[in-house]
Amino acid sequence: MEYKNQNLAKYLDDLASSAPAPGGGSAAAMNAAMGASLISMVVNFTLGKPKYIAFQKELEVVFSKSERLRKDFLHLVDLDVIAYQSKDIRKAIDVPLMLARLCSQAAKLCPVLIKKGNINLITDVAVAAILLESAFTCARFNIDINLKSLGNKKLNQGITRELNKLAKIIEKIRLNTEVSVGKVIRG
Repeated sequence: MEYKNQNLAKYLDDLASSAPAPGGGSAAAMNAAMGASLISMVVNFTLGKPKYIAFQKELEVVFSKSERLRKDFLHLVDLDVIAYQSKDIRKAIDVPLMLARLCSQAAKLCPVLIKKGNINLITDVAVAAILLESAFTCARFNIDINLKSLGNKKLNQGITRELNKLAKIIEKIRLNTEVSVGKVIRG
């Protein structure tokens, strides 16, 4: 089943069922898709506003990237289900690894919106950063459990190094976003 063509209620019903898929990996991808959607929403709400006209071109680039990522994340919702059903341990690693990498790309769009996005939607930027970090963390759990099952020490070390680097980037962006948003909303 392709969840990207189903309604949200159907997806959540299946997620809550006794079936093993969709599961946590698919839910992580959905979480990331919501984060990317919020980034697009902030840009959509900013574009064309006179106060932000100087940032128009840069915001259009952010929008193009967030929309591509949103579609990629939605595709991963289904790919994760397929990977689980395949019983192929490499696919069970590759799909969440792809998700983790894309979460990093999406999170890197948030700092631009803190400075150049519509100030009235600044909390949505914080929510996007939090959702993306959460999706990354979920993907990492799925990667770690499957790496353990794979038993390839060299692959494990390389992927772990990459994930540690990405985790630092995403965490820093989320923390900086929270601080920046806090200053704006609390004064």
